[in-house]
Amino acid sequence: MRIGIKLVILCLTATAPLNAQQVVNPVVTSAKEIYARQSVFITAAVEQMPANKFSFHPTPDQWTFGKIVAHVALANDHVCAMLTDEPAPDGTSVSEVSPKEVLAVALKTSFDYCEKALDALQDSQLGDTITYFGGVKKPRARALVELTDDLEDHYSQMAMYLRLGGMLPPSAKPKK
Repeated sequence: MRIGIKLVILCLTATAPLNAQQVVNPVVTSAKEIYARQSVFITAAVEQMPANKFSFHPTPDQWTFGKIVAHVALANDHVCAMLTDEPAPDGTSVSEVSPKEVLAVALKTSFDYCEKALDALQDSQLGDTITYFGGVKKPRARALVELTDDLEDHYSQMAMYLRLGGMLPPSAKPKK
């Protein structure tokens, strides 16, 4: 009897993946889902934060809200250039003291660029060697992980800054 139960469990376990929907590029597809969610949250956080609060930082050692936005825009361009063979767009010149409107446009431009890079990326390219930060050679997968991790990291900062300002972050708002 035990052998029969084990055999049934083994058959069910073995056939479950066959019944699941097959995804052509599961790694890139999963990263795109994370990227899409975080880019929406970050864009909404930037829209929500008043322009006069972009210089806010909870402690002297922490970045200002504006510096986080500038960093995300610039990092997106650099990291997404590693995901594609196309150079990053020219003209992204922002800093933490750039006006909110300028930072918001740079952020949107960087998200648009990354979306195109992700749309063209295939799982089969993730083992290709790229030149990473500091000139170090890494697999392209490292840049993909960096992109999603960086967005999640910096959105969590933004959410905290919004909460400290008495605002509910986009990810905490009820879904309509």
